Amino acid sequence: MACRICWKNYNFIAAAKHFGAIKLRASRADMRFMTERRSEVRMLCADMVELSWKDCGGKDWRTVALLEDISASGACFQLEAAIPLEVEVHWHSPKREYAGWVRYCVYREIGYFAGIEFHQSSRWSRKEFKPQHLLDLKRLLARTRW
Repeated sequence: MACRICWKNYNFIAAAKHFGAIKLRASRADMRFMTERRSEVRMLCADMVELSWKDCGGKDWRTVALLEDISASGACFQLEAAIPLEVEVHWHSPKREYAGWVRYCVYREIGYFAGIEFHQSSRWSRKEFKPQHLLDLKRLLARTRW
């Protein structure tokens, strides 16, 4: 099953507003709508990837997204348009394919941000995929002497 909500017969934005799949206005830090689910350290990064998914009607969708941060269990992507909650998404790196579920999609001043929880078999490691720009704050702070 590709998703739990079928968007086939709806205007996407109208349906998303109705079912609460996206939030059009961000509150301070969006903490009312997003709860932190990742226990691993997030690494800030920047890289362009192509996300793909199927809607409940079987239609294939693709979009280019900016990878914002990543951890072993998930990632955050910036998108130009919203993506439905609970949809299974895929993206490729040179060494492997990643897959996961959309857990949140919120609009902020510069676009939509979607949180993807990776499948257990798609956990990320730096050895398999290193984004073009990657900042490990933990390592950076360890090298810095106060």
